[in-house]
Amino acid sequence: MLGASGSTGQLLVAQLLGKGKSVRAVVRPTSQLPDQLLAHEGLTVVGANISEMTQAEMKELVAGCDSIASCLGHNLSFRGVFGKPRRLVRNAVQGICQAIVQTNPEKPLKFVLMNTTGNVNHDLGEVVSVGERIVLALLRALIPPHADNEQAANFLRLEIGQDNPHVQWVAVRPDGLINSEKVGEYELHPSPIRSAIFHAGKTSRIHVAHFMSELLTENELWSKWKGQMPVIYDAG
Repeated sequence: MLGASGSTGQLLVAQLLGKGKSVRAVVRPTSQLPDQLLAHEGLTVVGANISEMTQAEMKELVAGCDSIASCLGHNLSFRGVFGKPRRLVRNAVQGICQAIVQTNPEKPLKFVLMNTTGNVNHDLGEVVSVGERIVLALLRALIPPHADNEQAANFLRLEIGQDNPHVQWVAVRPDGLINSEKVGEYELHPSPIRSAIFHAGKTSRIHVAHFMSELLTENELWSKWKGQMPVIYDAG
């Protein structure tokens, strides 16, 4: 579990532990998980900056795992947004996937990446308006985390692809993230049904965590969405 100490990452860790899964969580040395998670016997915490891990350390990290989840993101501060590493998510996805390949697992590992509706899935020929293209180009040029998210998903789409013998993937695209206390109803779509720029919807972080946990544990759901970039909205 990458990005385990983030707002969505903590919820996903809790969801997986609640399903009886053992979780190996990577947490920045300057961050900490809540006490109720730390007390869980199924949790192992790895204190490290993923951007500073060597390839050998990443191989050790993924050894024995059957799936990987990433809620990794940039801190919402000036340094977090504009400072280094600017390709935090993309480099982590690439490094972990390369580590998986090097361990040569007997069956493909699942990789679920938390992404964004601001990222277009070119596999489906998604089309956005001229206005949206202009805004997205500006975001890509001026806001490093947006380009990072695009490149992370593109690595999975283009480099890992659909038939990799070692890695299968899903990139989950929430819209405007909000906080909710409980899991309610949510909708899943192959592509956005509204403008992520000019008419964004809402997606509760707990729903993102729930969907990601279901992908990692329910084979039928995984078969439906693997190799895709589903969009998730709160119902209603």
